[in-house]
Amino acid sequence: MEHPDMTQKERDRIIIRTSAIGVIANLLLAAAKAVTGIFAHSIAILLDAINNLTDVLSSVVTIIGTRLAGKMPDKKHPLGHGRIEYLSAMIVAAIVLYAGIASGVESIKKLLHPETPDYSPLSIGILIMAVIVKLLLGKYVSMVGKKVHSGALTASGADAFFDAVVSLSVLLCAVLFLLTHIRLEPVVGLLIAGVIIRTGVSLLMEAFDDLLGKRFDSAYLAAIRETICADSCVQGAYDLMLHSYGPNLCIGSVHVEVPDTMTAKEIDRMQRRIAGDVLKRHGVLMTCIGIYAVDLRDSTVCSMREEIRKIVLGHEGVLQLHGFYAEPEQKTASFDVIIDYGLSDRYALFRHISDDVQKAYPDYAFHITLDIDI
Repeated sequence: MEHPDMTQKERDRIIIRTSAIGVIANLLLAAAKAVTGIFAHSIAILLDAINNLTDVLSSVVTIIGTRLAGKMPDKKHPLGHGRIEYLSAMIVAAIVLYAGIASGVESIKKLLHPETPDYSPLSIGILIMAVIVKLLLGKYVSMVGKKVHSGALTASGADAFFDAVVSLSVLLCAVLFLLTHIRLEPVVGLLIAGVIIRTGVSLLMEAFDDLLGKRFDSAYLAAIRETICADSCVQGAYDLMLHSYGPNLCIGSVHVEVPDTMTAKEIDRMQRRIAGDVLKRHGVLMTCIGIYAVDLRDSTVCSMREEIRKIVLGHEGVLQLHGFYAEPEQKTASFDVIIDYGLSDRYALFRHISDDVQKAYPDYAFHITLDIDI
């Protein structure tokens, strides 16, 4: 999530400005390398120029995606258009992947049908300049991408770093050829293509994760829970669930344990306080704050709760028990249990836990929920 003090307009302006710098730098590099590659008869330099043109396209996609993502919510999309940025990141990743495949194909062609390059001091100087510019551009774009939490910018920054590696490899091949007349351009091109393809796949999978919905950072979730539990009425916070609708909008829900003696008026005040604190400190809009009532007065219920907690948590693989509530007069009780996803058969353990609890209190009717580990 971005910093809550940063507005959508400020974020969009930073992303577009950074992408525009990338467009200008890559256009200049592509033109210089293309001319150099033609005169030097170097397939490696020409491929490097084409790679820079794909970077131009990536930056243009980022700018368009940012513009579209910044559109105001409408009737068809009431939560805004922020997720368009995830699609932009996927397109950028696909461009990186294509560049890697194209480079590999061209390298194979030149490996089968070699040409003797003709390097000049000017071409060597342009390659040195390209390495330096790409390293600086990659560092700058990546830094800005992390700052504003833009997947597209982060992908572009990573691509720029690999472009610097490509240019450096081409430079080393040129120097080696001038010193020994050994031609390694096609071989190095294949190795570089493999690295670029791997990067493209990695970036594509990361973009897929954003679209599908991935687990938020544990430290970030812990900080939100800490803010919620800081309220004097809250006994515990559970089932914290966040939904990202783009880097600028995150909606959340949570269940909090509160004494069952609280009135509706007191609960309403508490919910408003929590929602305000979470929005102010973490930039998350809490649309739902549900409650678990906790009986702190009945000694029988308190004793039963602790006994069942020992039974449930005594099983290996159980992460948490929460939401316990019992009504001795009706002989009913309910609670939620969270089981580690790493277990081969979570449902078998859940059934085992249910049986153990039922054996300990055979006269009770239990409603036990296998909750989600989020």
